[in-house]
Amino acid sequence: MFVVKDGNMLLIEKKRGLGAGKINGPGGKIDPGETPMEAIIRECQEELHITPVGSRKLGELWFSMSDSPDILCHVYRADDFKGTPTETDEAEPLWTSLDAIPYGRMWEDDRHWLPLVISETTFHGRFVFERETMVWMYMQTDVSL
Repeated sequence: MFVVKDGNMLLIEKKRGLGAGKINGPGGKIDPGETPMEAIIRECQEELHITPVGSRKLGELWFSMSDSPDILCHVYRADDFKGTPTETDEAEPLWTSLDAIPYGRMWEDDRHWLPLVISETTFHGRFVFERETMVWMYMQTDVSL
């Protein structure tokens, strides 16, 4: 989930699990019986104590990683939220200007698709990683979701 408001994006510094220490948007695994939308709202509540408002799906990302199972990510954007972004055991909130996204502290693939979230362009992406190094990618824009 990427909340974009007043020219800024709400990101997190992930504290544990896959990608610990990296900057990303809040998110996580889909629990049995949940839809992807229900999961992302729950994850935002758990990680930041916020509830996104007006969420919409903009993309899907498929990851093959050498040191973990393959991952399918559903990418959402919201332009507002309820609550106050609060640090938790999982994440520290970080507001950043849309023209100063900290790509150097993010996963390598983010620079290819996060601008599409900002511009509200739908997309599919496929990425292959060897540990934390991206070795292959494919992007398609203006897709049906």
